[in-house]
Amino acid sequence: MTSLPVLQMYAWEISDQLLQLKQDVESCYFAAQTMKMKIQTSFYELPPETHNALRDSLLTHIQNLKDLSPIIVTQLALAIADLALQMASWKGCVHTLIEKYNNDISSMPFLIEILTVLPEEVHSRSLRIGANRRTEIIEDLAYYSSTVVTLLTTCVEKTGNDEKMFIKVFRCLGSCNQLLMVLFQVLQRDETSTNLHEAASDCVCSALYAIENVDTHMPLALQLFQGVLTLETAYHMAVAREDLDKVLNYCRIFTELCETFLETTVRSPGQGMGDLRTLELLLICAGHPQYEVVEISFNFWYRLGEHLYKINDAALHSIFRPYIQRLLHCLARHCQLDPDHEGIPEDTDDFGEFRMRVSDLVKDVIFLVGSMECFSQLYSTLKEGSPSWEVTEAVLFIMAAIAKSVDPENNPTLSEVLQQVVLLPESVHIAVRYTSIELVGEMSEVVDRNPRFLDPVLNYLMKGLREKPLASAAAKAIHNICSVCRDHMAQHFHGLLEIARSLDTFALSTEAAVGLLKGTALVLARLPLEKIAECLSDLCAVQVLALKKLLTDESTNGKSADPTVWLDRLAVIFRHTNPIVENGQTHPCQKVIQEIWPVLSETLNTHQADNRIVERCCRCLRFAVRCVGKGSASLLQPLVTQMVSVYQVYPHSCFLYLGSILVDEYGMEEGCRQGLLDMLQVNTHLFVQRSPVTLLSSSVIIHIIQCAIAAASLDHRDANCSVMKFVRDLIHTGVANDHEEDFEVRKQLIGQAMEQHGQQLVTQLMHSCCFCLPPYTLPDVAEVLWEVMLFDRPTFCRWLENALKGLPKETTGGAVTVTHKQLTDFHKQVTSAEECKQVCWAIREFTRLFR
Repeated sequence: MTSLPVLQMYAWEISDQLLQLKQDVESCYFAAQTMKMKIQTSFYELPPETHNALRDSLLTHIQNLKDLSPIIVTQLALAIADLALQMASWKGCVHTLIEKYNNDISSMPFLIEILTVLPEEVHSRSLRIGANRRTEIIEDLAYYSSTVVTLLTTCVEKTGNDEKMFIKVFRCLGSCNQLLMVLFQVLQRDETSTNLHEAASDCVCSALYAIENVDTHMPLALQLFQGVLTLETAYHMAVAREDLDKVLNYCRIFTELCETFLETTVRSPGQGMGDLRTLELLLICAGHPQYEVVEISFNFWYRLGEHLYKINDAALHSIFRPYIQRLLHCLARHCQLDPDHEGIPEDTDDFGEFRMRVSDLVKDVIFLVGSMECFSQLYSTLKEGSPSWEVTEAVLFIMAAIAKSVDPENNPTLSEVLQQVVLLPESVHIAVRYTSIELVGEMSEVVDRNPRFLDPVLNYLMKGLREKPLASAAAKAIHNICSVCRDHMAQHFHGLLEIARSLDTFALSTEAAVGLLKGTALVLARLPLEKIAECLSDLCAVQVLALKKLLTDESTNGKSADPTVWLDRLAVIFRHTNPIVENGQTHPCQKVIQEIWPVLSETLNTHQADNRIVERCCRCLRFAVRCVGKGSASLLQPLVTQMVSVYQVYPHSCFLYLGSILVDEYGMEEGCRQGLLDMLQVNTHLFVQRSPVTLLSSSVIIHIIQCAIAAASLDHRDANCSVMKFVRDLIHTGVANDHEEDFEVRKQLIGQAMEQHGQQLVTQLMHSCCFCLPPYTLPDVAEVLWEVMLFDRPTFCRWLENALKGLPKETTGGAVTVTHKQLTDFHKQVTSAEECKQVCWAIREFTRLFR
């Protein structure tokens, strides 16, 4: 490494020297990790003539430090693997490594470590080696796979029962998927240690995951399939010995087996590798008393339900129905609280989260059993038996999960359940009352179809609202009833108003309190138009008075002067008060919002330095503007003036979004346009959609386009999507001939902008796709390129050609990134595309060459 240039090579040099000194574990680990990171992120710094020296130096270090610490060996192995992947001149690296070290048993641990991490690093996101180099490496690994297997077999034979070496070998096999016979023998042995069992289990799971396409790996698939089926006895032995670690390992293996052969099982159930014994293995695990075991298999049951739902074949559904019925029976049992449990069910601890996942799973697979049939069966267990409270609660919990999927039309069972639940005495366990309240909330459609239940249901929920442990659940249920039974609830509006006025006397969570206000607002919108203004004013009064008090009361009696609670409550009221207003009618909410504006304005001004509070103010104003639409025009001037004033001192991003709402509402209004243009420094997005000529004629457009081009490489989902949408919509205004009189003006203005910035835009977008952006952003970029091409295809062809010429053809390690043919093929695919999705597909494939 002595030939490395000095200035930019300090990190390389110092790391190399620290490894040579071998002073202590800490300094060597730091140096090894630095070396690995430099190779991953800064390999381009090294001149090609230093690559061989770096390789030889790393191999010397790993040999000299192999006994110092396993973590140092791992870091150096990763460094060597990452170097091999990027160093195109190192041909047949697997072969040269095995040839160099296979006769030295003391070198086996680090050799196996390198061979383990090498196939894993091929797919590392940290290395942008490109699809061509990746394919070359994978082919090389495949070519020498038999050599690796032979090496590992010899290693096992030479080291005998060395458990640590077994673990290393199995980790390596997790990449190679071989030596399965030894693997299953280890898993079948009762005396296998926990660490070795976990390593072997990881290996089988890796192998099953790797053969996702079963048809192309048939011999290995069959071997794995048959091997896993031999583990049932070992599972029962682990259960008998109460060895939970091994039980969990077996369940992981059984689940991975079912995941791998899912399509085969659905395609040919009971035949060959569609053998339904795989599902039996999962149901055996579901019978284990610990809920953590069955939880491992949830993803498979989701996927099975999804596949069967899409196929929608009654005969096929009937084959899998018994398995789902047994699964539901197990899940209901797992959801039972401990008999000595006190209080309501917790939803934030591990068991509470498990129950939520059960609820989601039940909703996804219930169609296979039949919602009504299952609901009736569950109810009959309560009606006909005398179950303990914990069984009753678990059954009610599962009933709540499926209640909404049961058809409420003329359904006597649902009506009977609702009648019985609201008659539950207060003496039953509070957890049963809690879950019964949740069930009532889920049965809101039954109440809507049977208005006679409304009064007893509301009385029942009001009892819960007054009890601290039940209050939030009852509030959520009332919210559900209000949402679904809006017309029937209109007669109860004043009762809801009284609840809203005394909201803080109930022990409610923030979410539950906001939910109650949402429900109240939804009902408010169904009142006669002439009553809405007064009732909205009453509903907002508590919040407005609280905000006024915070603004005037300097001491706040030791309490926080944080207004966000009241702003959030106002926001939810404005958001959900959406009465039907005919053309020409004055919006009933207009007057109320005008009256509230001074308080909101003063709150915004007082807390202008606090981003969190300003965000809540903007959110509240956004829903107020949306609520009354054009009716809030009188607020536009003072609101914009205040936004611009505050933004110059505190540039909160939430002003940008609020500005976009204002443009959306008022962009078509002639008298408002100049005021909105003054606000352009706050937001530009929706000008493009509503008033493009105003924007395009402004001198600020040049700077906006330059900012958009600079921001095109942002690796941030929302920000990038926003930028791409802006550019796409901007260009589209010159493409879409909507027969508006200003189309030709728009087209000319876009043409001028493209003449100045088109080449730069296309070049930046291609560079960002290849080197900066994650794959999920590519459809947005494709839409921009598509619009540019629609605007002027011949010029776009030239811009794209120039952009492609500027891309690097080789990596710093000398590997070919992209061939001339791949460039011309891509250019042709894009420029001849007839729809946007073809451009997207072409970009997806092309950018793989650089990742």
